[in-house]
Amino acid sequence: MASNYLDVETNSEDVKKKIRQDIKFRTNLFVWKVKFNTPLNPKSVNNVNLYVTNQNQAVLRTSIRYDTLNNTIEIEPLEPYSQTDTYTLNVTTKVQSKGGKNLRTPLKINFKMG
Repeated sequence: MASNYLDVETNSEDVKKKIRQDIKFRTNLFVWKVKFNTPLNPKSVNNVNLYVTNQNQAVLRTSIRYDTLNNTIEIEPLEPYSQTDTYTLNVTTKVQSKGGKNLRTPLKINFKMG
């Protein structure tokens, strides 16, 4: 039976390991890449449905790009991350597949640059 929801391709342990490795060797302008298992509705890929917050829940300015060939979203900060703050990448259930199905559950990944 087909799913009524959109899923993010992930293996949680592999993702956690890769995130730790990638952040450790990047600048404070780390670009998140989230791969989806189905084409997305480009209108749902925006700064309202995907965003980064700091530990005080303030939203950071970001640039969001959608790679239609690879079904990958890139979230690039427009201001450097602080070495002392903790951040959260938020992907809401309002992100939709091309067929109009919403992401099943929100995705929240906490990270720190320092």
